[in-house]
Amino acid sequence: MSGMIDAIASVLWGYLLIYLLLGAGIYFTLRSRFVQFRHFLHAWKIMFASRRTGKNEISSFQALCTGLAAHVGTGNLAGVAIAIYIGGPGAIFWMWVVALLGMSSSYIENTLAQLYKTNNNDGTFRGGPAYYIQKALGLRWLGVLFSSLLLIAFGFVFNMVHANSVAASVSAYSDISIEFVGLSMALITSLIIFRGIHTITRFAEMVVPFMALAYFLIAMIVVVMHLEDIPAVFSLIISHAFGVEQAVGGGIGYSVAQAIMQGVKRGLFSNEAGMGSGPNAAATATPWPHHPAAQGIISMTSVFIDTIVICTATAAIVILSGQLESGNTLNGIQLTQASLGSIVGPWGEWFITGAVILFGFTSVVANYYYGESNLLFMKNNRYLLLSYRLVVVALVYLGAVSSLEAVWVLADLAMGLMALINLVVIVLLSGPALQVLKDYDRQLQAGKSPVFNRKKFPFLHQTMDSDVWVSDSDDPDDFEDGGLNTSSENSSSEAAKNLGHLPDRL
Repeated sequence: MSGMIDAIASVLWGYLLIYLLLGAGIYFTLRSRFVQFRHFLHAWKIMFASRRTGKNEISSFQALCTGLAAHVGTGNLAGVAIAIYIGGPGAIFWMWVVALLGMSSSYIENTLAQLYKTNNNDGTFRGGPAYYIQKALGLRWLGVLFSSLLLIAFGFVFNMVHANSVAASVSAYSDISIEFVGLSMALITSLIIFRGIHTITRFAEMVVPFMALAYFLIAMIVVVMHLEDIPAVFSLIISHAFGVEQAVGGGIGYSVAQAIMQGVKRGLFSNEAGMGSGPNAAATATPWPHHPAAQGIISMTSVFIDTIVICTATAAIVILSGQLESGNTLNGIQLTQASLGSIVGPWGEWFITGAVILFGFTSVVANYYYGESNLLFMKNNRYLLLSYRLVVVALVYLGAVSSLEAVWVLADLAMGLMALINLVVIVLLSGPALQVLKDYDRQLQAGKSPVFNRKKFPFLHQTMDSDVWVSDSDDPDDFEDGGLNTSSENSSSEAAKNLGHLPDRL
């Protein structure tokens, strides 16, 4: 059975998803008129300004940090080293490509998450692909399937994996037992997740910027120490990406294929653009300016920070260290640790251990919330939620003390199917997200602070919940007269009736 699951996951990731993700990125880039480049500086400006929120509201910055907490993890440290080890330095170039294209996919999925979010009636929201699948397409069964896959991959398996990475790193460099590390992680996790989304976002807001900046600064120290070698490093990356050096030896086809394959796979695993995980965090925000496109634009910076900044930092450390020599068998996190240690001394290996701890732990907390949001989509029940929290805490401990090779196969399959569903859906629903972007651009060009008026978009007005994106000038009676209802199932049924005409309405 495990062999069959592994074979399906290999085909899914090796032959289907890579091309779909890249194709979607190119399509969205062209359709959005290169939104990731046009609004690159604007995204940073409104991201920092977005920290101004009302009482109980979650800011775009907090939502961004929560999303980063989930996908900035051991993959940024170990995954990059693996990509270079297998695919050569040229893999880094293709990681950059997939990140720059993925920023446009990130805009689409995170804007949709904002449009179709659900009001918790306490100043907060929740949402994600399952929510826009049901409300916009009327396909609740597909939303439930997506939620189930995400719950398996992020809520359960990945939390075990991250806990295992943290425990292994601590025990390898200290006398602390794995059992003690597991108990400590389970306790701290419970103290955070039982206090709700506000505690999770505040925790992410405090820890994620600190750890990302610290890691980036260490990389900059390494770069400064080898400043004269930087042009050669970039030359090495570019030449290997296109097989310039390998062409001399006749091995260009295989080497370039490996560079592209490893760069694309590791880039996608790292930033998760288009996979449908990030929108679960993006939906929680009350963005500033008060427009759903603002959150989509801000969310693009997450992909940039994850891959262009943090993954490049790891690549610089590994390449500049000279550890990639013939006969070197180090790989993954060990290669990253040895690389930094050889440059700055033994404390570098300890620093990587600390980074693994912080990256791994924040991922556990953010992954928990992704699971919570999708659990509530399937059934909003406080006893079910309590059970989920208890299971997560237990799995954090079990993950720390167990061997997890077998569960990785299941996680890869669940995440691959989840990404496949989300990609098809965001291509179908890209029309409204792009219309919303045009509306945002028009208001910016007119010198205004963009404000969203849902009544300008008939399809969105009919399929969104009636208690989200309601401006002060809107009359609640307008929604009643229009036959809208706050019930997701009612709006979904209406959308389902017109599913056959969806392309015309988009």
